[in-house]
Amino acid sequence: MDEREGIAWWRDGAVGRIELRRPERANTLGRSAALALARAIDDLLLTEPGAVLLTAQGAVFCGGGDIDEFTAAADTLDTLVADILKPLHPAIERLALAPLPVVSAISGSVGGAGVGLALCADFVLAAEHMKLRTGYAAIGLSPDVGSSYFLARRVGGQRAKQWLMLSEPVDAQVCLAQGAVDALYPAAELGPEALALAHRLANGARDSLVAIKSLCEGWEQRSLSEHLALEQSLLSERARSADAREGIQAFVQKRSPRFGGD
Repeated sequence: MDEREGIAWWRDGAVGRIELRRPERANTLGRSAALALARAIDDLLLTEPGAVLLTAQGAVFCGGGDIDEFTAAADTLDTLVADILKPLHPAIERLALAPLPVVSAISGSVGGAGVGLALCADFVLAAEHMKLRTGYAAIGLSPDVGSSYFLARRVGGQRAKQWLMLSEPVDAQVCLAQGAVDALYPAAELGPEALALAHRLANGARDSLVAIKSLCEGWEQRSLSEHLALEQSLLSERARSADAREGIQAFVQKRSPRFGGD
């Protein structure tokens, strides 16, 4: 395990885990914590896990930026913001586009930059009591860490714009109904459920999941003809794999497949 500035990462079998561990500070991302998170993401991805799980300690998943740091910065707030985002934005992009499944577990409230961190995942699970509050407009700022991008991707541009402009708390049931999160669990069940999902994905047919992610992430930029050609290319590659042979044989034999033979 490696832990710096309240950001810990470690391997749990095939699952790579990142956990925010500053609950007394609402897991906010100031200059030092943002750099530590960026390093954790990069270091973890270098270990080539089968899946990544994002979690946080305490009642707040991530409250966004550190308001105390913002206040202290005063007239140099723009410099502080640049220092925070210079390492963090590239790391969030690498995590979101990584060729593996990413799962996040929102254990409580989430706001500001925490929205981008939580919603960059392929699977977003949350506690039944969670609340999402964008918060930026309420303090005269605008989104960062992909919050506007990932929120719009999940709930649509119009609704994302409204949530961002109003900065009002959005409860768990509304988040689920609008697609901001994928499933809700009682608080005590969230952690085990998220970890079980991450392990399930990590032990799946990895290259199949990579192909699925790349197809679904880029479909808007491709014509139908281009997309069909990519599907054919990826499927032909998968059809030659040991995982495909194992998966088909396991299906016929009515047993669980044992992937990882490529």
